Amino acid sequence: MLKELRIRNLAIIDDLAVGFGEGLNVLTGETGAGKSIIVDSLGLALGSRAQSDLVRSGEKEAVVQAYFEIEEKKGFPDIGVDLSEGLILRRDLSAAGKSRAYINDTMVSRQTLAEVGRALVDIHGQHEHQSLFSVDKHRDFLDAFGKLQDEQERLEALYQDVEALKRQVTDLGQKSKEREQRLDLLKFQVHEIDAASLSIGEKEKLSEQRAILSNLGRLNELAENAYSALYGAEGSCMERLSSIISKVKEMSSIDHSVSSVLNMLESAFPSIQDAAVSLRGYRDKYDFEPERLSGVEDRLDLIRKLEKKYGEGIENIIRYREDAEREMKGLEHIDEKLYASEADLNAKEVMLLDAAGSLSDKRKNAAQQMEPLIRKELEELAFSNAEFMIDIKKEAISSHGMDRVEFLFSANPGEPPKPLLKIASGGELSRVMLALKSILADFDSIPVLIFDEVDAGIGGKTAESVGKKLKAIANKHQVLCTTHLPQIASMGDCHLKTEKSQRGERVYVEVKELTGKERLNEVARMLSGKITEVSLKHAKELIESNV
Repeated sequence: MLKELRIRNLAIIDDLAVGFGEGLNVLTGETGAGKSIIVDSLGLALGSRAQSDLVRSGEKEAVVQAYFEIEEKKGFPDIGVDLSEGLILRRDLSAAGKSRAYINDTMVSRQTLAEVGRALVDIHGQHEHQSLFSVDKHRDFLDAFGKLQDEQERLEALYQDVEALKRQVTDLGQKSKEREQRLDLLKFQVHEIDAASLSIGEKEKLSEQRAILSNLGRLNELAENAYSALYGAEGSCMERLSSIISKVKEMSSIDHSVSSVLNMLESAFPSIQDAAVSLRGYRDKYDFEPERLSGVEDRLDLIRKLEKKYGEGIENIIRYREDAEREMKGLEHIDEKLYASEADLNAKEVMLLDAAGSLSDKRKNAAQQMEPLIRKELEELAFSNAEFMIDIKKEAISSHGMDRVEFLFSANPGEPPKPLLKIASGGELSRVMLALKSILADFDSIPVLIFDEVDAGIGGKTAESVGKKLKAIANKHQVLCTTHLPQIASMGDCHLKTEKSQRGERVYVEVKELTGKERLNEVARMLSGKITEVSLKHAKELIESNV
């Protein structure tokens, strides 16, 4: 149940808190007093799209927050939120056009907020009755009445499976035609890669070898010079170090404290000897024949050509080869896959046809039950001789089944029922929609229903009928109805009034719950446009007759 709606800095609303009660909540007020803004604000809290111009002039941000008590959790989307202490939906709108959504202070996407909102509230706006012009909507109404949504969803899933199998069969059939050509190409590619005998890390090693072989002359020169300076030439490092060690030994024999220096020099001697041996080895190594460079270049060129075909790096070339081999094995069995897919498709198509036929039969049965109920509801809504029929025609199977469902209506006796688009006026459509909502209320799990000026275009006895119908729906749902009609307002369990006032140069909206004399005055105003003894008397009679 919707307990409270808080609105701040939205349109002409400054800061407003509106409380709601059980049963039928009626919202009245002068035209332009802000009734529809209240409904639109609730829509924002439920995830509807927002526009930046909704933010009150001069303000940076608007905030709408709706608090719900959740009594029945069955059918409610699993959003991982504790519902034991209620649910708070919040929407923040910035003047820059950005929007943020929250559920119990946890930020969520607008789509998640909308999903939760659809489970909580069904808003029938001023022009929603025009959705009856959509034939697809008629099928949805019929499925809701017959509790066929789950069956329709299963059929839709089966239909998607069939469509996917059709695409798979087409793809496999095309591949079967191209198989031999593709197999030849794949075999050539696998053979080409295998013939190269590639190994991971080979390219890097070859690049290093090329760098060495390309600079053999310079490397040999440097190695020779370093070896000579260290060991081979007169006055080499080794020769001079030997002389130094002799001198330090003599010093150590006189001054024992020099022995530590001697130890360091003597320990350096074998390391330098080892370095000289290593340099001699490098000098010999760089004497290799330079013809090896041509072989390395040829190998690197082969790898580059393969990379252009199969991907950068030896790893990618080998991976391509593995993928090609898997594809070859798959192509070798493609006919088997094609036959299996065709058999699966045929079986699924039979299942789809059976499911569509079963759903069609159930829709026809539901239509037979629904028609007299709608006619009865219409009669109670001042259509004394209205005709209502549900026309079901067979069409090609789609995700919705094989039925084209259309509501036919005639408000006048003697006139055959025709499509709603051709004959119904706005006021008549509103009552047809209300009749549908009335019978669906018994099957609808959504706890809160909003009717925004559903009474448009009606009055008198019809208004009283509409009020009674809303009152009946409110026995099973919390209902909020914005209205200009006293007949409906007088039936409310909770009467709220919107008033627009001006303070300085700013306009403000206030909502007040009316009881006692205040409510009597408001119904009297709605009756005659002003409060008189006669209108007060009539208002009292209306209210008392609905207690």
